[in-house]
Formats: sequence, C-alpha cells, structure tokens
Amino acid sequence: MVTATDCWASFAPYLANVVCCPQFDATLMILLGQYSKSSGVLNLNTTNANHCLSDFEKILESQCANSNLRTICSIHPANLTEASCPVVDVNKFESIVDSSKLLAACGKLDHVNECCHQVCQNAILDAANKIAMNGTSSTLPVNSTVDDCKNIVFRWLANKLDPSSANGVLRGLSNCKVNKVCPLVFPEMKNLTAECGHTRSNQTSCCKAVESYVAHLQEQSFITNLQALNCAASLGMRLQKANVTQNVYDLCHINLKDFSLQESGCLLPSLPSDVTYDKTSGIGFICDLNDSIEAPWPSASFVPAVPAIKV
Repeated sequence: MVTATDCWASFAPYLANVVCCPQFDATLMILLGQYSKSSGVLNLNTTNANHCLSDFEKILESQCANSNLRTICSIHPANLTEASCPVVDVNKFESIVDSSKLLAACGKLDHVNECCHQVCQNAILDAANKIAMNGTSSTLPVNSTVDDCKNIVFRWLANKLDPSSANGVLRGLSNCKVNKVCPLVFPEMKNLTAECGHTRSNQTSCCKAVESYVAHLQEQSFITNLQALNCAASLGMRLQKANVTQNVYDLCHINLKDFSLQESGCLLPSLPSDVTYDKTSGIGFICDLNDSIEAPWPSASFVPAVPAIKV
C-alpha cells in the first residue's frame, strides 16, 4: 500500500507535511468515497468512524507504517463524519450540485496549472457553498461549515473517480496548499543577529552563526523546492527586521537545499511524489535535481506568500 510506504515508521515525522499526511488523508477520502457507492452516504457515524480509523491504522502499522499517524497528521474519527455539513446523501448532493461541471473541472487535474488558476479548487468551493446552504439561497454559511462540506465534495469525487485518479486529484490539490507555506519553525535568532547585524561584522563569525542556525532547520523535515523559497524569504525578512542588512545567503553560500532535512540537503519536487521501497536499496524518494540554487535574499519590498510559523 502506497500510504504505508509514504508513512514509513522512521520517516513519517520528517515527511509528514509533504508526503505522508497528504497521502494518509487522500486514502481516507477515497475509502469513504468508495464506501458511499454501496451506502449511499458520504460519511460515517461516530462509532463506525472510530472503528474504521482504528482498523486502517492497524493495517498500515502491519505494513511498517508509523504507529502514531493520528497525532502526526492530526487525524481524528470526527474527520470521517459529516461534521457540520448538512448534506451527506449522494442523491441529495447530486440534486444540489452541478455534477457534470464539478467533474469537468476536477476529473483530470492539471498539477502544474491548478495551483495558479484554481479551476478545480473554485469548483469545489462552489459545490461546498451550495451544500452548506442545503440547496437554498439562505444566509451564507460560516467558514467552518464550508470547510466541512469541502470534505464531502472530496469524498463525492472519490466516489465518481477510480481510486488512482482520485488519489492524483486529491494529492494535487493538497500540494497547492502545501507549497504556499514554509512549514519550518524558526528558533531564536539572537546569536545570529548579534554576529551578522552590523555592516562591518566579521564574515567568519557571521557565517558560523548562519551555518549553526541553518543546521537546526535541517533537523526538522523534508520540504519541497517551493517551500524552500518561502522559507528563505521568511527567514530573510525576519533577519532584515532584526537589522541584518547584508545578504548573508550570498555571503555564506546558503542554498535552497540547506533549508531541508539531512546534511547533503534534499528538496522534494513541488509536484506530488511518493516514497519507494525495495528490498535491495530500502526506502527512497525523489530529490529535486535543481536544488543547488542559491537562496534568494528578499528585496525590501518582497512579501512571501505566507509568513513562516511563529515561535
């Protein structure tokens, strides 16, 4: 099972953001979508959700997946229910939503263009809004209800598409979201700003501080090439706000790959990818072949798409 390999025991925490949790979530959506073909509904009740999630975890664990995926991926039995979405019946869903329009937008996802043009994402949002209002023209629903209804839309798509196609769509949509942010937590940077914060700072001591700081970032997780751009921009802006005016990335030869896990640096591709396993070479994954690129120092007017997580 792809999900078990993507969430391999020792690697799951480091691949959680980009590979493991998106695949774990997609598989649950597909299971519910396929189940709805016989049940006629796009949800589980609380009791069945508990049993389903528990059984799924046991199956994955028996195939060497991490045993703590609920915590790593913040998945709960409630994620398999309808939550606050008022429409779960497949027939009712299709009486409210323009099914052909939704399938046309999402049936074959263009992984490159979708994140920019959001054709499928807009169609999903439109469908979620309609079922959140239960097919009426009443007051617009709250955001949490729309989000819950998006999950129902995902499951409906998983009902209509074959599992492989559904997985491609769900992983592609997830990557659009994942690539917008820097998932790294930036530790305290007092020492870094002290060594690099004045114009005539000693290059050797400044670069030692930079390398030490980056080494802490490399202990966190694998990230994609686009996430690395956001991380470089976010860290650069934090340093600039702390009066580090010189381009320390250029000064200290910091590349984008330096923001990702492991000493050699490996940036994952921005498109969805999976972990592989064979008995000879063990666990493997694709690294971006263009990852030896100098980290760009943000200009004074640059604003990253999403700021890094605050600490």
